[in-house]
Amino acid sequence: MINTMKVIGYFVAVLTLFSCTDEIEATKPPVSSTISVSGTLPVLYIDTENHKPIVSKEVYLNASYRLDPMGTDGVEPLGSEREPLPMQIRGRGHSSWKSPKKPYKIKLEKKTAIMGMPKSKHWALLKPTENTVAGLQLGKLMDMRWTPSFRPVEVVLNDDYIGLYFLTETIRIDENRVNIYEQQDKETNPDLIRGGWLVEVDNYHDECQITIPENNRWNLTLRYHSPEDLSNAQLQWLTDEFKAINTAIYSSDKTSTAWEEYIDVESMARFFILQEVMDNPDGFHGSFYLHKDLTDNAKWIAGPIWDLACYNREKTDYTFRMKVHYAITPHWIGEIIQYDSFCKAVESVWKEVYPERLSEIYDYIEKTVLPLDKAWKNDCERWNEDPSQTAGLRADRIKTALRRNMEWFDCHLPVSAFSSLQIPSESFSQAPAIVYNLKGICIGKYKNMEEAVSNLKNGIYIINRRKIKIE
Repeated sequence: MINTMKVIGYFVAVLTLFSCTDEIEATKPPVSSTISVSGTLPVLYIDTENHKPIVSKEVYLNASYRLDPMGTDGVEPLGSEREPLPMQIRGRGHSSWKSPKKPYKIKLEKKTAIMGMPKSKHWALLKPTENTVAGLQLGKLMDMRWTPSFRPVEVVLNDDYIGLYFLTETIRIDENRVNIYEQQDKETNPDLIRGGWLVEVDNYHDECQITIPENNRWNLTLRYHSPEDLSNAQLQWLTDEFKAINTAIYSSDKTSTAWEEYIDVESMARFFILQEVMDNPDGFHGSFYLHKDLTDNAKWIAGPIWDLACYNREKTDYTFRMKVHYAITPHWIGEIIQYDSFCKAVESVWKEVYPERLSEIYDYIEKTVLPLDKAWKNDCERWNEDPSQTAGLRADRIKTALRRNMEWFDCHLPVSAFSSLQIPSESFSQAPAIVYNLKGICIGKYKNMEEAVSNLKNGIYIINRRKIKIE
């Protein structure tokens, strides 16, 4: 009897550990407040049926909504107080769902264009951060295949002001979003299974996932967003596909091009640069999306970007190598950065976007963040957060971090230790020399190549992004 109870207890613990609902932390609605809208932004009014509280991330509640532009130029009203429009709403997120101010997923009854964003039924209400402002705009400046747009709004839920939110396009296959073929649930035709996928390298246990070993330290957990309901043939194809990708990436031959048969190298280079400029530790850890179309020679494209953080620190290495306050699993990037094709793609993209195009981010941040000052103050008061975090402070903080990160990255573009050796030209020999060992660690800075040679032992080094042999 005792052994039986132990076994039952064990399985209950396991089921609890792998539960993906997180409902326990969010069964109570937020406490209402007397704080009201700032009057400086459009206001989204939402009323759930019978004013039921939103306590689930799984179950939608019927609701209605209206958008009041509050005099904002170019914003059209939607619905009215007398005739609101139908919608559904539920919670969303993982750790963010556990905090007092919660993010939401909304589904409109019909596709609607909102505040200049293309028509869709599906949207998210996210907590506002300057990181989101910068990161999503950087995605557009980096020419990612598609990057979500957002608009700042204040939200009144069931007659209660719940603060400033970013109304954001969600990631899904759609002609106005990730515009690729979308294969059907339970597909069995092998010609259709090979494309039309939207997946996410995830760091949470959830539904709709496969898990394969990535290396001897961690697994690769992949959540499939589209399709959601897989046939055995689809499940087997996806598992085999990512086992093959993983094997190719982890090849001991870093001159191999096998991984390029599966992944679009340039898209991965753009994705990597954006994570470095943001200094986002989650870049290759979670919310790491990939998608693949159904066309001849289609490859997996890195992105869209989502859930961007900025650690706001002095960079001393690539972000995936730097420590943070939680454990991160840098999927793939530690291997990919060793391939010469990837390093060359990074250098090419960087020359394309830096400094001219990326410098546009600073004016954009000011134009987007500074007008949120009053709404952010009300939001801080509503949720009892630090009132000193003004819009001006937030804008200056993210601009300082981005400028510092870009300057660091410009001096530390990755170079593969497996690239071919190069003979220095005369102009190269007279330029200031920054020297790295084959592990990518900076070991010295010199006035020119001659000074570097006189101070270095015989061996192979990376000097000014070229691999040089000194004898």
